[in-house]
Amino acid sequence: MVQAAPVGYDLAATLGKTESLTQEAASGGARLVLFPEAFIGAYPRGLSFGATVGNRTEEGRNEFRAYWEAAIEVPGPATARLGAIAKENRVYLVAGVIERDGGTLYCTVVFFAPDGRFLGKHRKLMPTGSERLVWGFGDGSTMPVFDTPLGRMGAVICWENYMPLVRAAHYAKGIQIYLAPTADGRDTWLATVRHIAVEGRCFVLSCNQFARASDYPERAEAAGENASRVLSRGGSCIISPLGEFLAGPNYEGECILTADLDLGEIARGKFDFDAVGHYARPDVFRLIVDETPKPPVVFRKEDM
Repeated sequence: MVQAAPVGYDLAATLGKTESLTQEAASGGARLVLFPEAFIGAYPRGLSFGATVGNRTEEGRNEFRAYWEAAIEVPGPATARLGAIAKENRVYLVAGVIERDGGTLYCTVVFFAPDGRFLGKHRKLMPTGSERLVWGFGDGSTMPVFDTPLGRMGAVICWENYMPLVRAAHYAKGIQIYLAPTADGRDTWLATVRHIAVEGRCFVLSCNQFARASDYPERAEAAGENASRVLSRGGSCIISPLGEFLAGPNYEGECILTADLDLGEIARGKFDFDAVGHYARPDVFRLIVDETPKPPVVFRKEDM
């Protein structure tokens, strides 16, 4: 897992940093490399975009325009570059991005195979709090769990992990490597991801940015911030199916965290607890998941 910050609003530089950090991780033997939530496109921590109830400012609209221009299309040139990075380093590459689709932005995770193929994406279902000012809502059509030689992997973003039914859907898909890119560095977050590991009897990889004001120089200068002030303190960690820390949490700075995952530990854990198996009560509780896309406009042609 890569605990780092992007180069604020600079896509080319951020992709370059993604490449160098992936190379570093791969040279250490990593076969799966995970980057944090909104690594490409930036997490707009602390920004208001000039919005109050019933009012938006010109400055805020300009701020959103800059944020929109820093986002990427999926698929598009940036995802092609990410696929090339995955192929060059022969790794599964998973990264949090800000996706641009028309006039709307989405907090998204993209997945690439070691041969460079784009496997798919997950759009955050429920942006949190003021994130809803700038991010749209995903739907059930982008909640993949991929069956790979490393294990069955999928991603749940930040506070989506507080949604019990989202977690249950992923457990039902047999997730083994539960990726949790996040922007939450609170102490309470560790309790959350540790609980998920034990509840899902899966490996949880929680990956957050470590960012200082200097990573966003224009913003820091405009706000008069101390360049060394920590905006996101990290706390990334890797947790076993029985809740043990295999790496991290790290709050010290940018770093790469690694661990060897033995999928046999999942079977050992499910011996006495399987949330969607022998410990479930479908006669009392059942979950129905709608995975059909929900586009706002549907065009249909009548048969002639």
